[in-house]
Amino acid sequence: MTFPRAAGILLHPTSLPGPGGIGTLGENAYQFLDTLHAASMTIWQILPLSPTGYGDSPYSALSAFAGNPFLIALEPLIDAGWLGPEDLGPLLSLPESQVDFGRLVPAKMAVLRRAFERFRADHAPQDAVSSFAQENAAWLEDFALFMAIKDAHGGVQWDRWEEGLRKYQPDALERAREQLRTEIEFHRFVQFVFFQQWRSLKARAGELGIKIVGDIPIFVAHDSVDVWAHQDLFQLDQEGFPLVVAGVPPDYFSATGQLWGNPHYRWDVMAQTGYAWWVERFRMLLRMVDIVRLDHFRGFAAAWTVPYGNDTAEHGAWVPAPGEALFTAVRDALGTLPIIAEDLGVITDDVVALRRAFSLPGMQVLHFAFSGDIYSTALPHNFERNTVVYTGTHDNDTTVGWWMSASDDMRREVLAYLGTTGSDISWDLMRLAFASVADLAIVPLQDVLRAGSHSRMNTPGRPEGNWSWRFVPGMLDDARVSGLRNLARVYGRV
Repeated sequence: MTFPRAAGILLHPTSLPGPGGIGTLGENAYQFLDTLHAASMTIWQILPLSPTGYGDSPYSALSAFAGNPFLIALEPLIDAGWLGPEDLGPLLSLPESQVDFGRLVPAKMAVLRRAFERFRADHAPQDAVSSFAQENAAWLEDFALFMAIKDAHGGVQWDRWEEGLRKYQPDALERAREQLRTEIEFHRFVQFVFFQQWRSLKARAGELGIKIVGDIPIFVAHDSVDVWAHQDLFQLDQEGFPLVVAGVPPDYFSATGQLWGNPHYRWDVMAQTGYAWWVERFRMLLRMVDIVRLDHFRGFAAAWTVPYGNDTAEHGAWVPAPGEALFTAVRDALGTLPIIAEDLGVITDDVVALRRAFSLPGMQVLHFAFSGDIYSTALPHNFERNTVVYTGTHDNDTTVGWWMSASDDMRREVLAYLGTTGSDISWDLMRLAFASVADLAIVPLQDVLRAGSHSRMNTPGRPEGNWSWRFVPGMLDDARVSGLRNLARVYGRV
């Protein structure tokens, strides 16, 4: 699928400004949409909206289907009468320039529980929650049960639960449903509120002509409802531990590779159902967003497989994956696939062939473009049109940070290519992206703000200290909005 020429901004909602310790789907999200519209940006790219688990990473989520409760705006719950302004007190002391997950998580969950208690006494809206639960029962019932059991076990991983629960045995599950009925209701309520707020925000984006690019991580976390409730779909031993885990070999980001730790799929079992789990995963996300960025696309041709227990990803093997059969099944079920293929890293002929077989645009990241090879397909003068170009991504340093750490040789090459002094390198690289023939040009908000390395969203291979950056009111000022609008107009991305 090809996309019309356009431009947009990469920003996860957690990075939005406002009180409460984290960006939410509330007023500041609507203001951000208005700002995108004023800047002639018609794409808003986000990271996965799933509830985060270990390390607070949206790529290590507790569910591939559920929404992140920390994104819930609390002001509408005050308007509904389920909270009072005084209930928000513990959250108002949290920092505004970063997310302090250690303090945020218990504080926000406590506030949501207070809202739920008052909601239970308010009988009028409960029919809406019941309808939501029925419509989403295929994933919601397992998720609410999983979270209730997890809470009852102090948050420990499911492979440490007692045998009946660990092995998803019907009798044990039924007892848990009876014992944890109120907790299950709580998690249903939280998901109802999240999706209600997200649908409203997405509708506003549609009114403004802004398309939302969402993200499907290729793998799911081992400590997730997806693995727990579908253990037959994953390469696990009898006790539920992974036999092999995912990652990538040594690369630009790490000399020892990246050991993600996600269990690998049993593709042969998935094939027997026509890849039904994947079809439903795509169906769910395409109800939430307009375009899907498919993370680690090369893993659908072949994935790096590391024996469980290794400390690094250095010793593994590329194992073939059924990408063509999978995408054919999804296309047959859902129609044309509005997908961006994140085809970065070690890209072989089979990966290119898979992407082209489904006419999917690939990605180019300008931070990786300058290798001294003028014939490199990563340089803008060699792009194909069916491409999405970025200055950097959530895994990269900001452009200012990248520039500060670049070698002298690379700086000379970049400046020769740009024809500038590099005094405003962030906007120089943004201009290069917008000027390219790539159909879509997307830049992280950090680059619009000319932010340094302290504003980096994620450092691959670093287990903690990621995903916490936020911008504060006033940073995205009229001059920057006007500058974006001018770039979009000059380079035909309006």
